[in-house]
Amino acid sequence: MKWHPEDIEELVRRLRDFRRGCRVTTLTEVEKERRSPFHLLVACIISLRTKDEVTGEASARLFRLADTPADLGKLRKEEIEAAIYPAGFYRNKAGQLKTIGGILEEKYGGEVPADFESLLALPGVGRKTANLVLGLGFGIPAICVDTHVHRIPNRLGMVSTSTPEQSEKALEKLLPKNCWIDINDLLVTFGQNCCKPISPLCSSCPLDDLCERIGVESHR
Repeated sequence: MKWHPEDIEELVRRLRDFRRGCRVTTLTEVEKERRSPFHLLVACIISLRTKDEVTGEASARLFRLADTPADLGKLRKEEIEAAIYPAGFYRNKAGQLKTIGGILEEKYGGEVPADFESLLALPGVGRKTANLVLGLGFGIPAICVDTHVHRIPNRLGMVSTSTPEQSEKALEKLLPKNCWIDINDLLVTFGQNCCKPISPLCSSCPLDDLCERIGVESHR
């Protein structure tokens, strides 16, 4: 199937309809409640290799101790570890978060930089985190590609890519800019609740007629 602008428009409409019946993701919840690039950055780092519900609880515990970069930089690494446990790689993340707090306070006056390269220079921040902070935190069009955003467009036949970075570039060409920020939350919600990595729920999928099921070996 060759994807035309009207197909993309229909895809996004259906994904938005699907999302209305689902629980919001933790990072979207942080964005709506805090409206702060700093809190979003911290929660995103905690979220890497970590289940959504663990991310939410760990972030809330840490924010009770540190609500600003200055507060975060002053905490002992062990205090951050205790707050974010059992997030994946919590010891490494604790060191990264403490360092980030210090850098933001000393180099950026306690603010998160709204610049891709500056974000990438922070410890523990990759393309996914940088793009998510730019998009949700600052409203700057950027496509945040995680495992769902890489897997689902390939499964649908929208793109044919091998890496998240390739998916990011392919989706930038395919999607209108007004969809870039929202596409992560749409596909993460869809991937968590329907288009699962193994045995997706194709029988109840709202995108069934649009999907080529590439790489799907079994489904329900």
